[in-house]
Amino acid sequence: MINKLKKASFIILPIALGVFLIWYSLSKLTTSDIQSIKTSFRTANYWWVLVSLAFGALSHLSRAYRWQFLLEPLGYKPKLANSIMAVLIAYLLNLVIPRSGEVARAASIKKYENIPFKKAFGTIVAERVADVIMLFSIIGIAFFLQTELITSYLFKDGDTSSLYSKIIILGVFPILGFLAFRMLKKSKNVVIVKIVSFINDLLDGVKSIYKMKKKWQFIFHTIFIWVMYVLMFYAVTFALPETTNLPFAAIIVGFVVGGLSMALTNGGLGTYPVFVASALILYNVDDNPARAFGWIMWTAQTIMVIVFGGLSFLLLPIYNKSEK
Repeated sequence: MINKLKKASFIILPIALGVFLIWYSLSKLTTSDIQSIKTSFRTANYWWVLVSLAFGALSHLSRAYRWQFLLEPLGYKPKLANSIMAVLIAYLLNLVIPRSGEVARAASIKKYENIPFKKAFGTIVAERVADVIMLFSIIGIAFFLQTELITSYLFKDGDTSSLYSKIIILGVFPILGFLAFRMLKKSKNVVIVKIVSFINDLLDGVKSIYKMKKKWQFIFHTIFIWVMYVLMFYAVTFALPETTNLPFAAIIVGFVVGGLSMALTNGGLGTYPVFVASALILYNVDDNPARAFGWIMWTAQTIMVIVFGGLSFLLLPIYNKSEK
């Protein structure tokens, strides 16, 4: 009974948080604010939104193709169509239950390609290692580009030297992190042991990628996937006149903030529009257009996942039945 309650809370709490944030953000809006956001939705150039979705579709196709490079050394070469549909189903299920998509993806490829679940899931974990590295790299770029803004926000210190701050971020922090990790490895604390184990798994994943026969193709597709993610965000800035001339730094910061918010609720429900809007407001975008941008971006992404994931869910068994 307790385990069932824990599982139910794991599903319900993120959704409840997302719904609460939507209600809370809407409750703060005046009638004129709501009208302004509606106007932005009505007048937005949705051709740019379609361009954004095209970049998103390319990232999904690349992710499915990249998966082949991890499965091939294990002796498996699944049909690309099955890999694509398994990836799209994973995105769909992650909207309902966080991280359930990875399990469903491995289960789908096991069912239709007879690839052992553990091996398939292991390759997905290795993928995540590469994605975590890319995310951290983009976060590092965001900090580097906006050192003054971030340090002044965190420390309320307008006199921080740009060069000094960047040296700390790029040099001292990694060194301190490395030394701290070496010290933590000696700890017997259960929580710290798990953290160290997680970091070691990441490092092992990096090593396995490096030893891969087609590692350069894998690295190319990994970079390509994340470039497509950034371009998804960038394309939508042209949909509204208020966000058309945002600097590159604002694009990166907005992308990072939005990406991190996705981890808080299912598919960024409630969090993505609020967090992205707060990032754009820092760059002198008016509140209501910033909110409209966040909602347009999130709605487009979510609709794409639901449509493609739903079609994949229906077509996957039909496709494999016709192949027999």
